[in-house]
Amino acid sequence: MEEFFTDIETLRKRARTNMKKGPVTDAYGADLERVIFVLNQALATELVCVLRYKRHYFTAQGLNAQSAAEEFLQHAGEESDHADLIAARITQLGGEPDFNPDSLMGRSHSEYDSSKELQKMIQEDLVAERVAIASYTEIITWLGDGDPTTRRMLEDILAMEEEHAEDMLDLLDGFR
Repeated sequence: MEEFFTDIETLRKRARTNMKKGPVTDAYGADLERVIFVLNQALATELVCVLRYKRHYFTAQGLNAQSAAEEFLQHAGEESDHADLIAARITQLGGEPDFNPDSLMGRSHSEYDSSKELQKMIQEDLVAERVAIASYTEIITWLGDGDPTTRRMLEDILAMEEEHAEDMLDLLDGFR
């Protein structure tokens, strides 16, 4: 029977030789540069979502505004948490999280929205959540087993984005 493990002496030697790479070892199977690039796009997406939800929170008016505004504020906080997780992972992988506001919209998968009508705000938030769900699903599939830590982080974020989409759909149903 053939062993699939690297012998311990080789692992120790590699660990000492490449200490400056931190958690990125020879076993890392993804395209590190590309992963950092994609994570910076995800970071931009989350930051734009925070801004959109905050705007909607502060400008929501109308019959269902109170419950919608509470959802907007909660989602803004959760999207901010996602951004923090992604930025931390980029740093952990040896990259630099890109918070540059000048390029934020160009890197984001979702759009900013300045709607004034509550129903339109909810619709735009639902669209943004659906975009995030599709994007994260593709990224997770692309990562496969190449970077299981990033994949698991994104799977957790994806689950939350699905909850956000469900919340927006529930709010939208209140208009029907």
